[in-house]
Amino acid sequence: MPQAEFKQYSTRKRNIFDPESNDPFKISRSKIDLYFQCPRCFYLDQRLGVKRPQMPAFTLNNAVDALLKKEFDIHRVKGKAHPLMDRYGILAVPAEHPDLNRWRDNFNGIQTLFAPAHLLVFGAIDDVWVNKNGEFMIVDYKATSKRGAINMDEGWGPSYRRQMEIYQWLFRKNGFNVSSLGYFVYCNGDKDKEAFDGKLEFSVEVISYDGDDSWIEGVLHSIKKCLLGELPPQKNDCEYCAYRFGAQEIEAKKASQKKLF
Repeated sequence: MPQAEFKQYSTRKRNIFDPESNDPFKISRSKIDLYFQCPRCFYLDQRLGVKRPQMPAFTLNNAVDALLKKEFDIHRVKGKAHPLMDRYGILAVPAEHPDLNRWRDNFNGIQTLFAPAHLLVFGAIDDVWVNKNGEFMIVDYKATSKRGAINMDEGWGPSYRRQMEIYQWLFRKNGFNVSSLGYFVYCNGDKDKEAFDGKLEFSVEVISYDGDDSWIEGVLHSIKKCLLGELPPQKNDCEYCAYRFGAQEIEAKKASQKKLF
């Protein structure tokens, strides 16, 4: 039986950290979170151009995001609170700002230069509300389908909290008065309906979160040190590292067995 043909893999040539460059290195909110998950995977991606295998696109989540933005924008134009905000007693309205569309754009977002580490940090938000004190309140839309209450302390919760805090930090660095209180608009798909009938129904919950961005600048210094250093060791709880090392061990064992015969 002929061997299967494997697609030639090549490393990425763009958006890679160059220690000789004088330009600030642009780093996204998601790459900061990748560093949290595994410094080795982060280094492979941002220094060597080897990305983790991509997850399938969350197209249903993207659809929920797009529809929520349209819905909140209707109330933004009117300068009125969304009914969800009234239901949860949130004394705010969707913020009107000429840069909102840029802040929402994945390739631009809101940016700031963190000069001490020479890093250009950016992130794309879902929404921002403004309270009666004129403070911006960062809002993130989330979609899932699970039974029981949403718990921000488990699963992706810690990552979402860091995401919120990075956005709060970015807005503060851009000179905005930002409340530490942010909100997750969480849409939970109902799997208990008797039939699909061509539609998926969601319950919508607004979850408040009191952010603390005091960790961010220290982590940015650590990220710069990582990028300037050597490849970090394997992280014990990283499934990508475990797969890479496990596959290498098996392949090396198989190769050595072949040489014996």
